[in-house]
Amino acid sequence: MNREQLDELIRSAQGKLEEKRLADGSWRGSLSSSAISTAVATYALFLIDREKYETQVRRGAEWLLSTMKWDGSWGDSEESPSNMTATLLAYAALYGLEQDPPKARDYLKQRFGGFSSQKIIQGVLDYYGKDLTFSVPILVMCALTGVITKWNKIPSLPFEASVLPQGLFRFLRLPVVSYAIPALIAVGILRYRKGKKGIFSWLREGFVAPSLRVLTRLQPAHGGFLEAAPLTAFVAMCLCGAGFREHEVTRKAAYFLETTVRKDGSWAIDTDLSSWVTFLSVKAFGGDLPGRELLAKQIRSWAFKERHPFTGAQPGGWGWTSLQGAVPDADDTSGALVALHLLSDGTYCDEVGAGIEWLLALRNKDGGMPTFCKGWGKLPFDRSSPDISAHAFLAFQLWESSLPEGLRQRCAKGKKELLSWLSRNQATDGSWTPLWFGDQDASDERSPIYGTSIAVEYLLASGDIQALEMAHKGIRFILIAQNDDGGWGGQRGIRSKVTLTSRALAALASLQETDQKVEEAIGKGLDYLFVRHQKRNLYQREPIGLYFARLWYSEELYNATFLLNALRKIRMKEIKS
Repeated sequence: MNREQLDELIRSAQGKLEEKRLADGSWRGSLSSSAISTAVATYALFLIDREKYETQVRRGAEWLLSTMKWDGSWGDSEESPSNMTATLLAYAALYGLEQDPPKARDYLKQRFGGFSSQKIIQGVLDYYGKDLTFSVPILVMCALTGVITKWNKIPSLPFEASVLPQGLFRFLRLPVVSYAIPALIAVGILRYRKGKKGIFSWLREGFVAPSLRVLTRLQPAHGGFLEAAPLTAFVAMCLCGAGFREHEVTRKAAYFLETTVRKDGSWAIDTDLSSWVTFLSVKAFGGDLPGRELLAKQIRSWAFKERHPFTGAQPGGWGWTSLQGAVPDADDTSGALVALHLLSDGTYCDEVGAGIEWLLALRNKDGGMPTFCKGWGKLPFDRSSPDISAHAFLAFQLWESSLPEGLRQRCAKGKKELLSWLSRNQATDGSWTPLWFGDQDASDERSPIYGTSIAVEYLLASGDIQALEMAHKGIRFILIAQNDDGGWGGQRGIRSKVTLTSRALAALASLQETDQKVEEAIGKGLDYLFVRHQKRNLYQREPIGLYFARLWYSEELYNATFLLNALRKIRMKEIKS
């Protein structure tokens, strides 16, 4: 690729992002419509009030039927391959509405090796394993719609635990992840009400009202738990099934679902990722944006100022959206700190100090960084992860020298512990496997290219010898994993994608010294991207994001933000050389 072609790609990515920038200087993006969200939301509204929500229910069913694949299946998004979860939930919703397609039943029958209640229950539980965050809500919805007829075979959830202090949750080994307490309560109450009553039933019944009071406190004013249609809809339908159709939580959940439905009758997996895509966009532009001071002020205002009622998180973190249903997490908090450093040229402020403090307090005992809660449980999304740990390392690296003395020392210690964790968890081939991003084309759905590229790019921002040694091992993995067409998939031999190619190129371009193999790999990667540009499919949606219990989504701004970040680094590398 020549310099003119590189500049053409840069102008294309910049133009795409400038076109999507809002009047207030931020970005909102757009998540893909979801068969899972649409199925669950549609049936929840049907149970809440079939007459009032007749239009939304009818259009939701129409969208599901119109997006069904030829074999009767659905994927998480329209760009996703078929899977059991999306197909089962879509079928269940349509079955409950008496519109179930025979092809979908045949697909599921083949998938489960039969279509009895026991086959379905066992198939779902086997797929999700010990994590009941999503498996039990799926099974409960199937039971509410009549697809499953045996309630007693569905696992119970200990809704009573919700009345205990949040600080104890991490010691209880609950079967759901830290941010699924609303599902624990609503699904647990319904499952208890539908189950056989024993001699201690009176005791469990006594916890129903207190648990519902907890659920009421956890619900945002607009009704949407985590800004997520599936979680909100599961809660609402379970409350309806348990006899709480008129409860405040149910009514507010219905309002959220009513106001977030799209014009085509579908729902996305979440309202938006406005904060996250804003942080990505700022980084892609290198902070070189008009109105940067106002944007920095806005980002500072998105930080949580009070203890979060949902997870009990202390003030100081950022969530994935500026909307009220968000929860602070480590990846977005690191993203906000990186964006603020770029926009303010490293000028310290109170929000930065609070953000650093928040990340330091969140670290697990193993030295790594979890997503939401420290040491809350043994389920995957509460464990330390390499992509999030590397992101926190970058935030610490950028701000360390500007921090007050005491905080600076703690930050330096935190960096060392993160490096130690990353070193222990680097695979022998030099790779790291991320938590929140994967590749649907891979048989194991994993994307070590994403995790390794993130870690390498962020580690190379440091002059630490250990960080550089790990980064060089990661670079060797990235080079070996490049496909013959010049691009990268989640793993070697998996179909190349713009998002993952951009991530790999950003990592390689972060290497300061000249390396012939790296330069050749960058050239081949750019050629792959330019061919995509010529074919006008450079910004084609690519589902690489995983949402809580193995749900996939695509976001329209991922291609452009990842691409511009890589291209800008490559241009800077050219200038320096």
